[in-house]
Amino acid sequence: MRRILIIDDEDDIREVAALSLESIAGWEVTTASSGAAGIQAAIAGKPDAILMDVMMPAMDGPTTFKEMQAIPAIAHIPVILLTAKVQGVDQRRFAGIGVKAVLFKPFDPLTLADQMSDALGWNK
Repeated sequence: MRRILIIDDEDDIREVAALSLESIAGWEVTTASSGAAGIQAAIAGKPDAILMDVMMPAMDGPTTFKEMQAIPAIAHIPVILLTAKVQGVDQRRFAGIGVKAVLFKPFDPLTLADQMSDALGWNK
């Protein structure tokens, strides 16, 4: 069973994404409401992948990702960013930092698991 960590400061987004991934893909999901809490959850839980919001208070998604890359125990975990920003320059900037993919809000709960699987190269 795949283990996913969702890091997002919005309760509704965490809840919808978690329900989607658990019910449709059968994945085990844990959540964190901030970048700092997400780093701790990643260290403790060693998820197979992380779905993380870009815009969060205190520490945004790209900064959290960079912090994770400096921690050998979790640097290998693939990260997918979730953003409402759809401009090409933002997409290129996010892709340039080394994340696996950028998905857009609002996402379709029925296809979120497939989008993540495709981005991560996981067989369905």
